[in-house]
Amino acid sequence: MTDFATDTETHRHELRVHCYRLLGSFDEAEDLVQETLLRAWRGRGTYDGRASLRAWLYRIATNACLDHLAAHPRELPVLDLPSAGSSDLAPRPDVAVPWLQPVPDDVLGEVVARETVELAFLAAIQHLSPRRRAAVVLRDVLGWSARETAAALETTPASINTAVLQARAALKEHLPERRTDWSAEGSAEERTVVARYMAALVEHDEAAFASLLREDVRCSHAPGAGGHVGAEPTWYVGRETVLEGWAPALRGPDAVAFHVLATRANGLPALATYVRLDGEFRAFGLNVLRIARGHVAEVTTFAPVVFELFDFPQTLPLD
Repeated sequence: MTDFATDTETHRHELRVHCYRLLGSFDEAEDLVQETLLRAWRGRGTYDGRASLRAWLYRIATNACLDHLAAHPRELPVLDLPSAGSSDLAPRPDVAVPWLQPVPDDVLGEVVARETVELAFLAAIQHLSPRRRAAVVLRDVLGWSARETAAALETTPASINTAVLQARAALKEHLPERRTDWSAEGSAEERTVVARYMAALVEHDEAAFASLLREDVRCSHAPGAGGHVGAEPTWYVGRETVLEGWAPALRGPDAVAFHVLATRANGLPALATYVRLDGEFRAFGLNVLRIARGHVAEVTTFAPVVFELFDFPQTLPLD
């Protein structure tokens, strides 16, 4: 029995990534891995060895996540869009959903395919029903056959094929149109843009900040993130809109002193941002940047509660 526990434990990391893909929450993924290993231990007598232990555990993990989603149904924020043709037309809230969490790259591991844990992908699959989400992850991410996926989800291969086709079509509507223009991980161009972005914030250089933003830049804020105090996520699009929204923090009597620390989240550069308040720097938000062709194409801001995942404190001394 000790060997069984040891063998299942070796799969903990990849199961955690799998649950994270399905749930979009690292905290919940940790809990569901524990639930998976507990279910595996309790059901160890039913494991007959016909499938690999890894596949058996993935099946248990997938169904544990589906049970969790059934018990804790979620709704994406509803966007009250302006009329068609309005210059203020915003994109769908594909990232700023309350439960979506970023995680450090080293948590995910080098063997994880980057595109399967990017925020854009994680957010896009939230638009799928849980079972379609599971089907497309098992088929397209793990590479399972329709028969294997059907066995895991207790349905037929024909049903799986239909679900996956529908899921792929839905994903196309929510994924960025030009994923190929994203900078390679850690490229010199990316590092340069990030360094300039950090300097522009700290130095309150509006002109430099504006030059870094793509004209159609997208921004989103989770509740409590980056000065957004509302209970629902918010999002906006366009360089001028972003500049107008950030102007009070960069100039005038309400300008704030920033301190910024660089990290990486889900394969993308990220900045832990602090603001000076009452004699110290306080956590303000985690900005995850998508960089395309030398410009910032998207900024997704998460609440300071995620700083713990990145080993960043909630406050810093002024030095």
